[in-house]
Amino acid sequence: MTSLDTSDTSRKKLRAARVGPRDVLHVGSAGLRSRPVRVVLSALGIAIGIATMIAVVGVSSSSKAQLMQELDELGTNMLVASPGEPLFSGEKVVLPRDAAGRVSRVEGVENVGATGDLDRSVRRSEKIPEDETGGISVKAATEGLLEVLRGEMAHGTWFNAANSRYPSLVLGHVAAQRLGITEPGTQVWLDDRYFTVIGILDPLPLAPEIERSALVGWDAAKSELAFDARPTSVYERSADAAVGEVRGLLAASIDPENPRNVQVTDPSSALKAKAATEGAFSTLLLGLGGIALLVGGVGVANTMIISVLERRYEIGLRRSMGATKGQIRIQFVTESLMLSGLGGVAGIALGAAATAAYAASGGLPWVIPLWAVSGGFAATLAIGTVAGLYPAVRAARLSPTLALHAG
Repeated sequence: MTSLDTSDTSRKKLRAARVGPRDVLHVGSAGLRSRPVRVVLSALGIAIGIATMIAVVGVSSSSKAQLMQELDELGTNMLVASPGEPLFSGEKVVLPRDAAGRVSRVEGVENVGATGDLDRSVRRSEKIPEDETGGISVKAATEGLLEVLRGEMAHGTWFNAANSRYPSLVLGHVAAQRLGITEPGTQVWLDDRYFTVIGILDPLPLAPEIERSALVGWDAAKSELAFDARPTSVYERSADAAVGEVRGLLAASIDPENPRNVQVTDPSSALKAKAATEGAFSTLLLGLGGIALLVGGVGVANTMIISVLERRYEIGLRRSMGATKGQIRIQFVTESLMLSGLGGVAGIALGAAATAAYAASGGLPWVIPLWAVSGGFAATLAIGTVAGLYPAVRAARLSPTLALHAG
């Protein structure tokens, strides 16, 4: 009976000691603290991969945020009606003279403006050849157009009941640049006489055709340039909730007999498509970042293998003092995780800094999605686990006697 008790007691004494989380972290970090230069170089690969991925996603998200902010400011409730494609070749589709008035009577429409193309050229002076137009078109414009476009004047004033009857011009942003005009009061040659520039528009992302145009008041175009008062484009703003319904009614309202002669477009669709496809070209860079991350993982694995070879005496000593194979595995996996985690944190910081610098240089909002940060860090931990498994298993398999002898 006594021998059995003695046997039970010895079994209890030989039971492996439990290692707490704090002890695991302490032992796992010991190898990192003893080789700081190697740790930095090994973590650098992980950091570069994560920084690339964070920066690519951050730059794409910042650009998209700017586009969405721009869409919110410009609105997505503007539609443009213009002549459609003719059914038969040789036909010319035109809008009725009262097209703008018909659109204004559609339920839900809040503001209406119109432009009409003029077969004229505008030049800096009469000495410039007539065919050198610089790609600037001439259009007649109604007084309500600016409000519909939600445009702003960079310089000067817009048309009103007084100046729209006289030979005056408002230049689009691009047109002013091409003519070399920076302030109102300058005169330009239009048709066979000089017109006075009374204003220059700010950029109009929803109406690039207006940016490249010289605009003449509606009444002045009729009296000075023989304009037939037929609009080429009718712009309208409606309540957000009524955009779909208004779009379905515009063509029939303008030309009840042949609605197919009227084409209705949404200028904001281009910005919507750009926002939706923003980041499409970042797939390649994300792939390169992933490759760099994998290379960094290989570097971590290589570092851990070398660490196992260099620390065989330590491993043998711990095993001889009662450490189990499982505890040795946990030690080296923890060390690998801490090494890759260090690189991941550094990479997130570098990627965030690169995104901030890009956003600041371009005046963009600084946006880094939470999923990119959490996903990137989770990827580093996964790579650290995989990279540390083989070295950990190899360390646990070392014979205590041979390890001490090798040491």
